[in-house]
Amino acid sequence: MDKLLAMSIFNFNNSYATLGDNFFAEVNPTRPENPDMVLWNADLAKQLDLDISNLNKAELASVLSGKMIPEGSHPLAMAYAGHQFGHFTMLGDGRAILLGEHLTKSGARFDIQLKGSGRTPFSRGGDGRATLRAMLREYLISECMHALGVPTSRSLAVVKTGMPVNRETVHDGAILTRVMDSHIRVGTFEFARQYLDKQAQKSFLNYTIQRHFPEISNESNTALAFLKAVQKKQLDLIINWMRIGFIHGVMNTDNMHIGGQTFDYGPCAFMDTYDTKTVFSSIDTSGRYAYGNQPEIALWNLSVLAGTLLPQIDENQEHAVELARNVLNDFAEDYRVAWRKMMCTKIGLAEPNGMALQLLDGLLTWMEQTKSDYTNTFLVLSGELPEIYIPIDDAFKLWKIDWENHMQSTTNKETYLRLMGANNPLVVPRNQLVEKALDLACDQQNYNLLHQIITAVKSPKSVTDLLTFQVVQGNVDVYKTFCGT
Repeated sequence: MDKLLAMSIFNFNNSYATLGDNFFAEVNPTRPENPDMVLWNADLAKQLDLDISNLNKAELASVLSGKMIPEGSHPLAMAYAGHQFGHFTMLGDGRAILLGEHLTKSGARFDIQLKGSGRTPFSRGGDGRATLRAMLREYLISECMHALGVPTSRSLAVVKTGMPVNRETVHDGAILTRVMDSHIRVGTFEFARQYLDKQAQKSFLNYTIQRHFPEISNESNTALAFLKAVQKKQLDLIINWMRIGFIHGVMNTDNMHIGGQTFDYGPCAFMDTYDTKTVFSSIDTSGRYAYGNQPEIALWNLSVLAGTLLPQIDENQEHAVELARNVLNDFAEDYRVAWRKMMCTKIGLAEPNGMALQLLDGLLTWMEQTKSDYTNTFLVLSGELPEIYIPIDDAFKLWKIDWENHMQSTTNKETYLRLMGANNPLVVPRNQLVEKALDLACDQQNYNLLHQIITAVKSPKSVTDLLTFQVVQGNVDVYKTFCGT
């Protein structure tokens, strides 16, 4: 009966399991005794064509906690390696289990993964569990990122397991249902290159191309075309992060998705005061993954990917290195062009020409010198916020006069305000508000603020709502984030 009920939820078609058991370990989730659904993403469920009409809340919690294995599922923990803070190590899903790949009615394929579902062969001494706070945080941030137009994993549900989790203190345990186009990462290619034979590496590349980039499958050099395609996806992703002031915090190669989706929302945060050196992660003591370093780290990660592909790019290693380097060498210039264009749109200028770049440079210099809030500065400029939200001084007034004169001579107000509106979020999930929402949820089982933040990011309905989610200059405390593992 349970399996029949579960069958009505997912339409599994498990292609990853056909790669062979070198790429994964078959393992079932740890069965929680009393799972309790605390968050359910009805909008995402609808997009996935999930029908839960035959399930009550307890049955749904059983499916999404691993207590009940859905029919058609092939539970597995994926093998991968990765460079963590620059150092190579063997990894794998130590606290996550892929239930299977769900096909929507249109044929779109999505991984359905349970995060925090217990030990696997890759747990490396860990307990394989996740805290309620960490899973609520990932649900909140990932759904906000989606609302902000950033490619990202999605969160379908959070289920409390009823089992305690020991970290710095004892926490409630929970499982997140994460949805992605796949969980293939640079680290998966590192694993294949390091531990598997050439035929397995070739098969895996072909599989990944068919799944993510079928349009390049007829290229004469598919490995090189693949590197170019992944590089384009990563560049676009980092531009989106920089646009909204997002800092991932742990850009290890095992957290770099081949398809250019943001995932693994551990020590991530949103920049308040504009400073390219901003770091929130408590473990990033050297600033490796600071806001301004993210483009360089993306290129570093891409170079690692290129290294795994060399044997398939060309049998002659020197020639393969040359071909790969030619692709990687395009990243810096392509990024510079894309970043300039994106940042100019934030001040209403469609073309990053000489005067536009001069204005942009002047504004960013002023923001850094005055410690102005990144999000608020652009909202004040577009008239969405009153000027009390940034430190107005004579330098800013003079800059604004130059900006307004240039705008009047090049475009009309309606056009540039529309451009600014499309590229400047009205609301981002402010760090202190996120922590408050998590405190309320974990300590008082009050999820109202968490839902309010997601709703506000999706569509702030009034100036009053907008002001609720902003910070006044000088009110930001020192803020640190933690991985939660």
